[in-house]
Amino acid sequence: MKVVVIAGLIAIVVALFSALVFLYRDRGSGTRMVKALAIRVGLSILLVSFLLVSYYMGWIAPQGMR
Repeated sequence: MKVVVIAGLIAIVVALFSALVFLYRDRGSGTRMVKALAIRVGLSILLVSFLLVSYYMGWIAPQGMR
């Protein structure tokens, strides 16, 4: 469970920094930055929903991982 959450957080940070790189390279004229930010938002929503489902299914608890 910890590996999935950490991998999700790393993927979110990578998408954020790739959007920053696209911002500097395209100088605001391309759509790659918008796509990278959309991927980041999608990954964030997916991670939060995964954590909520994991909590309701009993896979994680407020005091730590099982």
